[in-house]
Amino acid sequence: MPMSANDDLASELLKLLGGPGNIAGVENCMTRMRVSLVDRDLVDDGAITSLSGVLGVVDDDTYQVVLGPGKVTKVTDGFRRALGASGADAEALAARGAAIKAGQKQRNNTPFKNFIRKIANIFVPLIPALIGAGIVAAVRGLLVNWVTVGTAPEFVEAVVPALTVIGSAFFAFLPIFAGINAAKEFGGTPALGGAVAAIIVFAGISDVQYSLPVLGDIVLAPGQGGVIGAIFAAGLCAWIERSLRGKIPDAIDILVTPTLALLISGLATIFVFMFVAGNIASAIGTGAIWLLDNSGLLAGFVLGGLFLPLVMLGLHQALIPIHATLIEQVGFTPLLTILAMAGAGQVGAALAIYFRLNRNRSLRTTIKGALPVGILGVGEPLIYAVTLPLGRPFLTACLGGAVGGAVAGAFNQFAGAFGATAIGPSGWALLPLLQSDNGQGYAILAYVVGLLAGYISGFLITYFWGFTPALLAEHNADQGDEENKLLGDEAAREGAAATAGVTGGAAGVAGVAGQRIDVLAPVEGTVIRLSDVEDEAFSAGTMGDGFAVEPTSGDFRSPVSGTITALFPTGHAFGVTTPEGLEVLVHIGLGTVDLHGEGFDLKRAEGDMVEAGDVIVEVDLDAVRARVRSLATPVVVLNGAAFPIVERRSHGGPPLTVEAVAAATSARS
Repeated sequence: MPMSANDDLASELLKLLGGPGNIAGVENCMTRMRVSLVDRDLVDDGAITSLSGVLGVVDDDTYQVVLGPGKVTKVTDGFRRALGASGADAEALAARGAAIKAGQKQRNNTPFKNFIRKIANIFVPLIPALIGAGIVAAVRGLLVNWVTVGTAPEFVEAVVPALTVIGSAFFAFLPIFAGINAAKEFGGTPALGGAVAAIIVFAGISDVQYSLPVLGDIVLAPGQGGVIGAIFAAGLCAWIERSLRGKIPDAIDILVTPTLALLISGLATIFVFMFVAGNIASAIGTGAIWLLDNSGLLAGFVLGGLFLPLVMLGLHQALIPIHATLIEQVGFTPLLTILAMAGAGQVGAALAIYFRLNRNRSLRTTIKGALPVGILGVGEPLIYAVTLPLGRPFLTACLGGAVGGAVAGAFNQFAGAFGATAIGPSGWALLPLLQSDNGQGYAILAYVVGLLAGYISGFLITYFWGFTPALLAEHNADQGDEENKLLGDEAAREGAAATAGVTGGAAGVAGVAGQRIDVLAPVEGTVIRLSDVEDEAFSAGTMGDGFAVEPTSGDFRSPVSGTITALFPTGHAFGVTTPEGLEVLVHIGLGTVDLHGEGFDLKRAEGDMVEAGDVIVEVDLDAVRARVRSLATPVVVLNGAAFPIVERRSHGGPPLTVEAVAAATSARS
């Protein structure tokens, strides 16, 4: 019996993964083949990623080869057959896999990765409130200026105090919210974390005075130490609480444990953390302003150019507490306005690609759909669907962002610091949040000039230096299939087969040109960007663009109305296809496939017709959360070229709206 292309790929993967003796186990989820390895050093990463049909690799607890829906099942079956033909014993493989699994987890569970993950989990849920309060504060600032010139109606003057309270209250008590999330992240009781963090903002803290041998009298002020002190305090409180739980008798645990945890961590907060964290926060603020005052141009160039690679690695989350500290210290974060220039470089590069690849209809359609949201500060569609897959244009786009960052940094250095009063959007959506010591007008002028510099430089650098002759020859053909634009004919056929696998092979379905479809959040929780998911196959957009949700409920629902065209037996992932042909994948958590269905209760079956909002899977969140690294749930549009995203919302409506492209059909037609 002749071998299929999938069997050939499986055999090649077995060789490149180090041969049968290096395989401790293999399984697959909805998009990836997950291989447990004996020796990671025997794997040839470069050769694997260059194989036709391999979309990428993720090195985590297991070595994961991203193949796409449908295709992954066939290749994994072929891999198992090839492994069996080699004489490898299944029981021996299972035993070997169990023996090395703990070691693999330990290798990937590094302190640095854990630090970044915890910082993200503390601050990402706060971003909607940061944006909302920041915009209210910005509107209040505009109204104050109107009142100052003496032309504002009386009702405007009357509403300013209310807006002051609404826009300032969250920032005033931000350490409490950080303490609540930090306690949760460190394994403590959230209320205790908030209680000990509340000490930092309590007005009566100014009555506490003490002396240190070298430093003399110490007088504390409300807010001193800010979010950094809150994280220290909540972390200590959680540690004390966990330590006491196993030692205090059950009969008095509810009385003794929280009392001692709060008392000890509270004293440490007053006499150690507020002073130490206050000095750290002051150093961050002073250092950042000094850097921008003295070398803003160079610092802006470096930050603007490197920000998107940091985003792809997930390292940008470490900047969130720095932004928050700067807002506490000086009233705005000048770093955010510089980092926002990275998106401007992507916009300019996308425009250059649009004009250089003037015969690539599908890619130009994608750019037209993604450009408006890119200008407003949502850059993922341009990055993951346009510049990054092309390779070189992504680098030239980063250079465009570097130029924009240098211009913004030069304004900080030579004319005065400016920045954003809240963490959140970028692009033109950041305008209402801009502020400076020279007034909002100066901040807007400096920011817009930086954006224009990023647009222009990103365009010019990409247009003239972003394409090799081979790149132009490969991608500037008249291509109608959305996969052809990046993968070539052979890979396009494989992608179509994979898509057919997840959608059940329905053919000939086409969306009506211009028709819009809302993609709902499949579960209650906080909507986050797909790039914030700690899994490269999703954050890098390998499977497609979309969003993710940090769930607070266990009811996972259909994000669209249509047919369940894929439902994994473990319940950790499902796909739904609408009558128009839109294909949406929902992947519940990260690493959940390893639970083999434990904690997941299927309420529907593959082939069922569902309405948007119908429950498909019920999940025991508490049980599952304790066993996986994250419950972040990616929601991915699999055929984004036929249904490009035209609108995004972080809250207050469907997270995504897509629009059918003229004459577009799904990849399976």
